[in-house]
Amino acid sequence: MERDYPLERVRNFGIIAHIDAGKTTTSERVLFYTGSQHDIGEVHEGDTTTDWMEQERERGITITAAAITCFWAPTYLTEAERLKKENKFRFNIIDTPGHIDFTVEVKRSLRVLDGAVVVFDGVAGVEPQSETNWRYAEEALVPRICFVNKLDRTGASFERSYKSILDRLSKKAVRMQIPIGEEAKHEGVIDLLKMKAYYFEGNMGNLVIEKEIPENLRADAEKYRAELVEKVAESDEVLMNMYLEGKEKEISLDALKATLRKAVIANKIFPVFAGSALKNKGVQLVLDSVVDFLPSPLDIPSIRGIDPRTGEEVERHASDSEPFSALAFKLQSDPFVGQLTFFRVYSGTIESGTYLHNSTTGENERLGRIVRLQANQREEVKKVFAGEIAAAVGLKNAKTSHTFSDEAHPIILGEISFPEPVISLRIEPKTKADQEKMGMALKRLSDEDPTFKIKSDQETGETVIMGMGELHLEIIVDRMKREFSVEANVGKPQVAYKETITGEAEVENKYIKQTGGKGQYGHVKIKIKPLPKYDPEEKVPKNASREPGFEFINAIKGGVIPQEFIPAVEKGIREAMDRGIVAGYKMTDISAELNYGSYHDVDSSEIAYKIAASQAFQEAARKAKPVLLEPIMKVEVVMPEKFMGDITGNLSGKRAQIEAMEDRGELKVVRAKVPLSEMFGYVTSLRSMTEGRGSSTMEFDHYAIVPTNVALTIIEARTGGK
Repeated sequence: MERDYPLERVRNFGIIAHIDAGKTTTSERVLFYTGSQHDIGEVHEGDTTTDWMEQERERGITITAAAITCFWAPTYLTEAERLKKENKFRFNIIDTPGHIDFTVEVKRSLRVLDGAVVVFDGVAGVEPQSETNWRYAEEALVPRICFVNKLDRTGASFERSYKSILDRLSKKAVRMQIPIGEEAKHEGVIDLLKMKAYYFEGNMGNLVIEKEIPENLRADAEKYRAELVEKVAESDEVLMNMYLEGKEKEISLDALKATLRKAVIANKIFPVFAGSALKNKGVQLVLDSVVDFLPSPLDIPSIRGIDPRTGEEVERHASDSEPFSALAFKLQSDPFVGQLTFFRVYSGTIESGTYLHNSTTGENERLGRIVRLQANQREEVKKVFAGEIAAAVGLKNAKTSHTFSDEAHPIILGEISFPEPVISLRIEPKTKADQEKMGMALKRLSDEDPTFKIKSDQETGETVIMGMGELHLEIIVDRMKREFSVEANVGKPQVAYKETITGEAEVENKYIKQTGGKGQYGHVKIKIKPLPKYDPEEKVPKNASREPGFEFINAIKGGVIPQEFIPAVEKGIREAMDRGIVAGYKMTDISAELNYGSYHDVDSSEIAYKIAASQAFQEAARKAKPVLLEPIMKVEVVMPEKFMGDITGNLSGKRAQIEAMEDRGELKVVRAKVPLSEMFGYVTSLRSMTEGRGSSTMEFDHYAIVPTNVALTIIEARTGGK
């Protein structure tokens, strides 16, 4: 089996946006125009292709990222040319969720994509989750094009949305189009590079009609084209010289497009397009821009990783002839075929029926079947090539972030980091039969979703599940019921508090136990201090291990504690951190240094050092000014002006820090940072305060120290006043 599309004609990109900006509607139009389906599904009718889970269709939101493969020939070719296979491009698209509770899907998708189409609501412009997604794309260095959608809606404004992109996301954004009319008068778009007007006619807007620019918009189009040409020319010396010499009219369209492509791939320019997916306007031109400006796997830098045998950095290029390397970025339970492991191939090829080497675990697993996905429909393939996205069926031991590679040339690619859960609730099975099924269901769901965690409360024996928000846990419990037939009783959502220290302390502790025969002897001296904010780029000293929230430094000199007991000391400290000393919450952001101790030739053991270290840490933590930490959420509330005073007053009563107030068309927007503990049930109370006309969004921002008076209440509730 040979590759069906050359690498330069492959585009791996994601569609990302804030909730309700129109991502899934845009994806459905993409599937229709690329010929992948004959009917367009609508979110409001619950029959979309990419939102295929029952919960997604019921709620009209995207929960899980859906992968789809389709093919596109640019509209600027003739009809005959568009039918030829050599003029088509393979699109591997991931439609991601917009709701903050499922932000993990966006983060892990961006890790394996080469580009992104960022969709904005033409009324609201940049919204909170738009900023988070943009930040994830910045971290992953993913080139982006912007699509200002919903320009047919009442209150839509392309200019206001464009300005919000410049103000809140990037000054590198530049208009590629301007709309012909807005709200009910939105008819089409003007392409500023070609200086032509485009209208969308026929069945579902499938005919793209090119016309001259309407006279009333010509002056605006010329002004904005000059801005675009200047921005493009800035990124190329030859064009810049022509521009400065006043020869910008002589710069050819091909030269502008080629320079713009380089600038977009280098993240120097973010082109902005206009339209309305629901009204079938502008989507085909966005697909043309994916072909013209987003990178193929050959345009992005080669992937770097670590050789597990030597610890040295190695790289792989996007080529079928290089050794195989791929990254697993998502697990999904499929009702028909079992476990699906989605992976992105960076180099080489792999065939079904062969053995797959997992270089993260060092294990080999038989790769029975490989499928390409069209959301919930599958196409079985025998072989996948560099630059492709596919799913393996039935891998037992693969997890998100694991690297697959050629066994003779192993490589471990950088792991995907995920945010910590901020909310928890207790869950118990209703019957004995549910008990066994619940354990299996929770494990499967936590394998799929790295932001979903499970733990047992040692005191009560209850199971506690943790996630990113109320909706996140609600969906998990719903999926347990539907997919695994598990009935469960669920407690009230609780805030995932943490503890840390604000001072330093040093404690020496000996653990000596003498029973008949061999005794126990462990002696350690540890120093603890607050850990500065985790920076993955920071070089860690050779004698230290560093991760978010914890650093362990082995400063033992002269072998006063034998090397084989050092890991037991670290383990003892880690276990002590799991139960804090203020209210029993997990401790974080602590640096612990082991700097002295002693050992006994006969009685010293791992367990003795573990206990000694655990006791020493607990004593030191008590002396190091321990405090409670709570999650602080970034909240945005949108409402009519007349409710502004009530809303701000209400937020102030919730210990909120109000950071900004602004206009968004006829509406007012308040942005604030509020403790999560104050925000339970806020959506319901907001509706009653605003006669059902207000809306809010909330996402995790950071952990902060709980004020003393509030901390006392939390401690009392947690410990029962003991």
